[in-house]
Amino acid sequence: MSNRSDDYIYGIRTAIEAIRAGKEIDKIFIRQGAKSELAKELFGLIRKEKIPYQFVPVQRLNRITQKNHQGVITYLSLISYYTIEKILPGIYESGENPFILVLDQVSDVRNFGAIVRTAECAGVHAVVIPEKGSAQISPDAVKTSAGALHTIPVCRNEELSEAVKYMKDSGLHIVAATEKAKNIYHSARFDTPLAIILGSEEKGISEKLVELADERIKIPLKGKIESLNVSVTAGILLYEVIRQRVQ
Repeated sequence: MSNRSDDYIYGIRTAIEAIRAGKEIDKIFIRQGAKSELAKELFGLIRKEKIPYQFVPVQRLNRITQKNHQGVITYLSLISYYTIEKILPGIYESGENPFILVLDQVSDVRNFGAIVRTAECAGVHAVVIPEKGSAQISPDAVKTSAGALHTIPVCRNEELSEAVKYMKDSGLHIVAATEKAKNIYHSARFDTPLAIILGSEEKGISEKLVELADERIKIPLKGKIESLNVSVTAGILLYEVIRQRVQ
């Protein structure tokens, strides 16, 4: 998480005013044990607007700023977020073949930025991430994406499983990339309406999403290291989609 002063605002009333003003918010850090009347008002707004938040020790807040944060630091988003429910119908209406990338708990900022850069180059229509557990859209992420984060829609859904179910019901073929799969990636069909799911290097894809997938694929590894960097995996799979669709 970046600590640049233009990324965040501090103070409980400042957070409330930012939410009411309709500011795009990445996440709110709240001091553990906060129970004031203003805190209750803030919690009400957070729940109403479905804003990601996290309770943290006061020491963490103090490391971000020494100013009077009153137990609340709000990170403002550098981009606008969407939901896949609003993006997908427009892709179909335009006559294009939907191509969506789902990132489950990819939390490394630079990996995230690199993946989004590759996705934009490969013609992906949107990237779908969870509200919690994903990399924050920091200046580092935007820089690593070479500005792609300002070009490609990023859809933030409260429950990734609900977003995947929606895409599946909308006619998309859901493909999960997991080392537990039996099929090699180039045996999959990528020329249909498609959503590819990638997981973090540490946790992989959640079992719930793996079960929702229509197909599970893997990239064969010949060396001693057990996994590829997730941004490299993204590059291989996204350009396999292009190869199949161009043919």
